[in-house]
Amino acid sequence: MGGGISANLVLWHGLRYGGGRVLGQQRSIMDKNASVTVRAEPYEYEFVPAKCALLIIDMQRDFLEPGGFGEMLGNDVSQLRRTIEPNKKLLAAWRKAGLQVMHTREGHRPDLTDLPPAKKVRGRSASCIGDPGPMGRILVRGEAGHDIIPELYPLPSEPVIDKPGKGAFFATDLQAILNNRGITHLVVTGVTTEVCVNTTVREANDRGYECLIPEDCVGSYFPQFQEMGLKMIKAQGGIFGWVTNSAQILDAINS
Repeated sequence: MGGGISANLVLWHGLRYGGGRVLGQQRSIMDKNASVTVRAEPYEYEFVPAKCALLIIDMQRDFLEPGGFGEMLGNDVSQLRRTIEPNKKLLAAWRKAGLQVMHTREGHRPDLTDLPPAKKVRGRSASCIGDPGPMGRILVRGEAGHDIIPELYPLPSEPVIDKPGKGAFFATDLQAILNNRGITHLVVTGVTTEVCVNTTVREANDRGYECLIPEDCVGSYFPQFQEMGLKMIKAQGGIFGWVTNSAQILDAINS
């Protein structure tokens, strides 16, 4: 990375994060090609906005909406729904700044030929992937439950990555899209923290992308997994990436 804090973006503001006093910034028109610094753990995260994409993971109806597949399995969807409002604010600001946005959806072909038998049977649930669910066939592309929630629905210009696995790079064209658009850094949000978010961040790290995760924009059905999932990302000097909150990112990109 490298580069200093852009002079027109950082002044001390009096917020706190990670135990230190946080610098706010002077409100100014953002230069997309100038380095921006965000207060984060384990240390500051620097990126050039033109080379950074917001990657929103699996904010799908079946996972987040009451009556969906997630709730049918006995999960508390409120643990995921708390991420909707922070994601809405971050997405709105990202779009307003003219920065790149991408979305993912986990799901399979209607004929299930991309579904490994081991994934279908895992969990020994009474209802499996491909079976009828509350919002159509479970985790099948084109079904209502597979789609992204209305609050965060993609614009026509925003790529949607349909992935058959947990990670967004496996069996998808995500890396080709990132390479073609000159993306080197990712702000990763979505669900769930310990599964698809963590897997994607690890995949991205292996491919040389620098990932920042706002903790209020990612969620797990299980609070203990939320906590540990974030700790694993920022451990050992940021072994997989950086952790912050959405307020810090908004401060950096809002004009």
